[in-house]
Amino acid sequence: MTTSLSSVQLFFLYDSHCPWSFAATPLVNKIHQAYPKITLHLWHSAFFSSLNETETRLEEQEICDVEQLASIRFSNIYRETLKQNRDSTLAANLMTWAQLKAPNLALNLLNTIQEAHFTQGNSLENQDDFTKIIAELKLSPPAKVFKSDKLSKDTQELIQEVFALQEIIETQAIPALLLAIDDELILLNHNFYLTQPEAIVEAVQLELNKHHLNSTTK
Repeated sequence: MTTSLSSVQLFFLYDSHCPWSFAATPLVNKIHQAYPKITLHLWHSAFFSSLNETETRLEEQEICDVEQLASIRFSNIYRETLKQNRDSTLAANLMTWAQLKAPNLALNLLNTIQEAHFTQGNSLENQDDFTKIIAELKLSPPAKVFKSDKLSKDTQELIQEVFALQEIIETQAIPALLLAIDDELILLNHNFYLTQPEAIVEAVQLELNKHHLNSTTK
């Protein structure tokens, strides 16, 4: 039986350029604030990478749907970019590097990246787009992170992990929030909590209670 919160894991499958992922990130923030001992895995799927054979543009209606269901508002400068293709290649490389080398800064980095993209309209498609973010967070990523013509080896390996997890939960939809306790993998329905991020903390606590865990457990 699990006796430590540190053995519990939270997986967030997302793409930094996905508006639904942007709407779900506050849920991750709330869980992490409430349960900092839970190991957090931020797994960038690179769904909007230009290296994938998928359409990377977004429709205005999809943005409106996110706004309605999540009670958020996208900036006008971001909306002006909707006719352009998304390219999350560099963001995926940077987030994977942070997840592996600076996990304590990864969530802060994700929030900063999303703020730059969805609020400031930064496309985040070349190294210069990340200069301010890296300086602000005092990061020192290697040059290989910013090779826009390829996903890093670490990112490619992580994407395979994403695929494996998606097979288990039988959906390739992003974002996805999963809680792992012992051998149990629990899919948290983030759609229930988009307008009330605080409520997901209660949902997590219910799952922890089933395993006799609480926020004071070491």
